[in-house]
Amino acid sequence: MIVYPNAKLNLGLFVTGRRSDGYHLLETAFLPIPLCDTLELELTDAAEDELIVTGGVETGALQDNLVLCAVRALRQLCSFPSVRLRLTKQIPSGAGMGGGSADASFTLTAINELCSLSLSTEELEAVALTLGADCPIFVRNQPAVGRGIGEVLTPLALDLKGYHLTIVKPPIHISTAEAFRGLLPLKPVATPIEELVARPVVEWRDCLFNDFEPSLFPHHPVLSEIKDELYALGADFALMTGSGAALYALSRQPLQLDSLRRADYFLYEGKL
Repeated sequence: MIVYPNAKLNLGLFVTGRRSDGYHLLETAFLPIPLCDTLELELTDAAEDELIVTGGVETGALQDNLVLCAVRALRQLCSFPSVRLRLTKQIPSGAGMGGGSADASFTLTAINELCSLSLSTEELEAVALTLGADCPIFVRNQPAVGRGIGEVLTPLALDLKGYHLTIVKPPIHISTAEAFRGLLPLKPVATPIEELVARPVVEWRDCLFNDFEPSLFPHHPVLSEIKDELYALGADFALMTGSGAALYALSRQPLQLDSLRRADYFLYEGKL
């Protein structure tokens, strides 16, 4: 079986509070996008599961990869044969696009189908949550508003068909821990994010923000420079996604990206 775990963007990201256990509360709109890894799965009679990762994207220690973590988590609920997995990475790591989370959740849904485990969507989302707060979004893999720590999902009617998507990631890695440590004092969210994303995209610049930008941009000025450049090139809306370090732009026409084409930048251009 071959599946294609896709990335996501955050259309606005507001940090609204903090739980007693230290986890921050969020309000965001998740948008799945057509930038994908490739995951091949094959059942085997080997003694152990096997994972091969290719693509040149740094993913850390193999045994800690969320794909294998997903297999192990699923084995806590169900019995199934050993699995050989081959993951070809296209989604950059440390980008705020949920690449590792998507790989994990697609592993869950693929094995559920491949092995006829008959787990419900809700059961798969519960397993996904044990792997990471933004893993559940990739089970249904549809636009949704996320609240709580990102796991309380509400379907979102959103039509961006025809918009061009540009993603730029400079060669810096921002850990989630670093991003949360530097958060500035929180401000209340006056308008539900459902109402904000219902406005025309050209108005998003004035109402959709990422609460990580004010603290991260001074430490990583290149992020602010890229965002400014995307607007200068004609973007209708530009924002950092997640806790960085990728920025994206939505535009009616493709952007002329010559000024951003550098050997050490990740660039993606596509259409929604």
